Amino acid sequence: MMSASSENPWLRRYACLTALATLALLAIGGLVTSHNAGMAVPDWPNTNGYNMFLFPISQWVGGILYEHTHRLVATFVGVLVVGLTRWLGGRSSRLPLALVGLGELLAGASFFRLGGDWKGTGYFLTGIAGVILLAAAIWVRNQPASRPLPLLGWVAFVAVQLQGLLGGLRVVLLKDQLGIFHATLAQLFFVLLCAIALLTTRWWREYEARTFHGGSSRRRKEADGLELNPPPYVGGYRLITAFTALVLVQLILGATMRHQHAGLAIPDFPLAYGKIWPAMDTTSVELYNQKRLEATAMNPITAFQIALQMIHRLVALAILIGVACSAWLTRRNLGSKNPLSKMTLGWLILILGQALLGAATIWSDKAADVATAHVLLGALSLGLGVVLSLVMIRQSRSAAVSETSRRMSEGPQQKVLPTPSANPTCCGWVLPARGNPTQPRSVVPGVK
Repeated sequence: MMSASSENPWLRRYACLTALATLALLAIGGLVTSHNAGMAVPDWPNTNGYNMFLFPISQWVGGILYEHTHRLVATFVGVLVVGLTRWLGGRSSRLPLALVGLGELLAGASFFRLGGDWKGTGYFLTGIAGVILLAAAIWVRNQPASRPLPLLGWVAFVAVQLQGLLGGLRVVLLKDQLGIFHATLAQLFFVLLCAIALLTTRWWREYEARTFHGGSSRRRKEADGLELNPPPYVGGYRLITAFTALVLVQLILGATMRHQHAGLAIPDFPLAYGKIWPAMDTTSVELYNQKRLEATAMNPITAFQIALQMIHRLVALAILIGVACSAWLTRRNLGSKNPLSKMTLGWLILILGQALLGAATIWSDKAADVATAHVLLGALSLGLGVVLSLVMIRQSRSAAVSETSRRMSEGPQQKVLPTPSANPTCCGWVLPARGNPTQPRSVVPGVK
């Protein structure tokens, strides 16, 4: 029986649905932070004392609307990920899932006994345990997906539960630091689902089969969705991977500023308090805070928050330059019609849009819709960068395998040995020529 990824195109669609649902969750989470609605619902996982799924619609108003919707969509994504883990793991994942579900059920019961703030964790664990046990009981006959998809499914399974737990504890424990980790893990989780969706595509499977397992000429031609002509730009993945990692660093910096409520630590752009680099001594910071309080009654800022936003701006400039260079080099090496050239151009457009939205966030005094679009475009930029890196790494690996196969097909290079002749010999072989005692005279075979 074929693997799940080979026999069922619905797996790819389901993986894409999970990634899109996660993107929607990121957007709603951005709205929660932009509207300062993270504490609009003080309890968790209940909503103002109600069961989360029975909370009256009439009370979905103000910040409660954003926070409660965020929780419902997060629950939906969690259920999707449990199903994805089960689907990717196949029948062999049934027993591990059942054991994990029973373990979380017992853990939830123990948290109930602790009471207090930990009671919400008990509700969370017992609720997700029910979903896991249900997933373990269905899809009995499906086979595992091709590697490494089952492992990635388990990573997503752990990440989505950790993400939900961090979000809940951030509400219960009133810790902004947990919000930073929560936002960072959300970006990494989205990237992971993008990678899973890519690995379930027909192109990825057929390209791997063509490169590493051979295949008919017809299948090779059909698998050429990203065939590179001229040959692959082998070194390009290093540059793209480096700047994708820098995009992740940038998103972590942005999450730190948002959850420290320091998104407007510098109120002007492209200058900073009217200078290229603002003064950050104690007297200057006190003066900045005095003007902020007089103008908008905003919370005071610190020198660290000012420095953090300046670093955020410098990293944004470095990313913009780096992605532009990547797009230009890819186009120069592969041509403008190559799919990878078009993808890197699209990546550059996303980064440009991200930079403009970052500036608009400051110019609009951090309008909620603008700030949320800034976060969302950042997630898309990171996701596309990871997809580009994976595709180009695969192309480079393919080029290396093809070169190795070519050398093996040509066989070992035959050494030219001196042949017997009428010239002075020793044991039937030509002696070294006069004037060069270390090298034998070259003899053309067949010439006497």
